[in-house]
Amino acid sequence: MKLSDCKYELPEELIAQYPASKRDQARLMVLDREKQQVTEEKFKKIVDFVGPDDCLVINETRVFPARLMGTKDKTDAQVEIFLLRQLEGGLWEVLVKPARKVRVGNRLSIGDELVCDVIDNTVSGGRVVRFNNDGDFFKIVDSIGNSPLPPYVNRDPEPLDKERYQTVYARVRGAVAAPTAGLHFTNEILEAIKAKGAKVAPVVLHLGLGSFRPVVVEDLSRHKMDSEYYEISDESAAIINETMKNKGNVIAVGTSTVRALETQVTSEGWVKADSGWTDKFIFPPYEFKIVNKLVTNFHLPSSTLLMLVSAFAGRDFVFDAYEKAIADKFRFYSYGDAMFIS
Repeated sequence: MKLSDCKYELPEELIAQYPASKRDQARLMVLDREKQQVTEEKFKKIVDFVGPDDCLVINETRVFPARLMGTKDKTDAQVEIFLLRQLEGGLWEVLVKPARKVRVGNRLSIGDELVCDVIDNTVSGGRVVRFNNDGDFFKIVDSIGNSPLPPYVNRDPEPLDKERYQTVYARVRGAVAAPTAGLHFTNEILEAIKAKGAKVAPVVLHLGLGSFRPVVVEDLSRHKMDSEYYEISDESAAIINETMKNKGNVIAVGTSTVRALETQVTSEGWVKADSGWTDKFIFPPYEFKIVNKLVTNFHLPSSTLLMLVSAFAGRDFVFDAYEKAIADKFRFYSYGDAMFIS
């Protein structure tokens, strides 16, 4: 598969700017790989596709309001500071906008609560800063930060985004992008799945801005993924491995969950409990070791997420489904509708 195989045209009006009125009322496109058939349901029907011997694997990462607005000392120029990841202590890797105005040695003030000094350059638009503040840093950020909405949501963050750009099971803070397949789940859906006898196994993978970064090299093997932190607990690994032993389905909610699981595969084909950083890039052809069913959203052209889904279901089948989704006016991207691939 090449980059030119991963492009499609999407009418701008199909890019969802707001979530569905209720999480479980999004549309669900169902792809049956064996029959090569596509059908449609409401997302709440996802329960019907989970069997009593199956395991639903969810990503418990929690998005934090990483977008801060500050001013540059002496000039009072407005600067956006986007927190990417904490390095150690008060050191953070951030993106700044406009980057040309922010140099090493500058001091940036965010309201009355936070001050940071720019101490290094990283990638284009990136900086390393040191925060100097009293009190709980994350409590302050939670209070003054804005939801880090994706670049294709063409509006300012609103209060509802702090709730809806977050899964109902978000627990471990660290993501600057939501695992969007999980946004459709409600507590009622999860309880209904458990009531059938299926297991729910949580993992963590903190999504970064690399989720939105398109691939630019024609030869996909030359693309380098951003590293993202993941955790798979002993308990979750045991649940997943037991499901596989019993011939149940391992159903991953989201491409981030797939990447976490497929990162930690033993030579015997089981999931290994571990934590660390992964830059695993999945694109066709790829033999999936753990996951055999997938819940996912509709993804950007030329994105690594679309490439993973194409590896899972086959490029032609996926792109035929996307063509149908466009014709039937499904809603695309983070706040859009969902797919279930069996």
